[in-house]
Amino acid sequence: MKLKIAYSPCPNDTFVFDAWAHGRVPGAPRLDVTFADIDVTNGWAEGGTDDHDVLKVSYAVLPWILDEYALLPCGGALGRGCGPLVLTRDEGTGADLAGKTVAVPSERSTAYLLFRLWAAETVPGGVGNVVVMPFHEIMPAVRDGKVDAGLVIHEARFTYQNYGLHCLADMGEHWEATTGLPIPLGAIVARRSLGEDTLRLLAESARTSVRMAWDDPPASRPYVLEHAQEMDPKVADQHIGLYVNEFTADLGEHGYAAVRGLLTRAAAEGLVPPLGPDALSFP
Repeated sequence: MKLKIAYSPCPNDTFVFDAWAHGRVPGAPRLDVTFADIDVTNGWAEGGTDDHDVLKVSYAVLPWILDEYALLPCGGALGRGCGPLVLTRDEGTGADLAGKTVAVPSERSTAYLLFRLWAAETVPGGVGNVVVMPFHEIMPAVRDGKVDAGLVIHEARFTYQNYGLHCLADMGEHWEATTGLPIPLGAIVARRSLGEDTLRLLAESARTSVRMAWDDPPASRPYVLEHAQEMDPKVADQHIGLYVNEFTADLGEHGYAAVRGLLTRAAAEGLVPPLGPDALSFP
């Protein structure tokens, strides 16, 4: 059996899937890997016409795809102190964004959902305009004055100072302070049509792959750096350290509570469709 999978070239994904992608996970299905930004995979999942069996997507897109895809309880990105940031050229307060233009990486991303929940509480009158940009273009756009602020993710947490930018607000800090829950970011989903036995095998393969990466970090390094888009190796290590954690191996009670909490709050604000009671259940 060979399954088609799509995930990002970011260090956390290549670290997690290295052992599995290279056939080192005993008994795991072979993988045919496609690299794609999460905004692309979100669109594939939501469109329903993609032929990948397994996808890395934003937790924010789950309410639109859970009829066709099952959430795997491992392999994704969820944690603490790892939330998206709102960046500006000048220091200020949230109220400064009223009526302003903000660049975001995707309107279906978890980052955008967290931003909308934050803005609803802290930006009187609301943000004026939201524009979608590839995430690597956002910091230069803020620096150059093309937009008033930018919502950034991933390694931008470690590099935004290089652009002379300031952190206006940390979406993760706001989320954790108001809920006490970890921050749901990226999820691994698989087609329900694969059947329960295969879904369980996929979950165990992902869990084993991440544990093998932890047991022997140097083994994954060539794969990580090959796809890290000229990222400084130290930044790549910081990226992995932040986004690959105990929730990657197993969502557990707190992980599932965080996912349901995010999507329930977002549904109450009219940002996503409501979840059914068993939508997140796994075989």
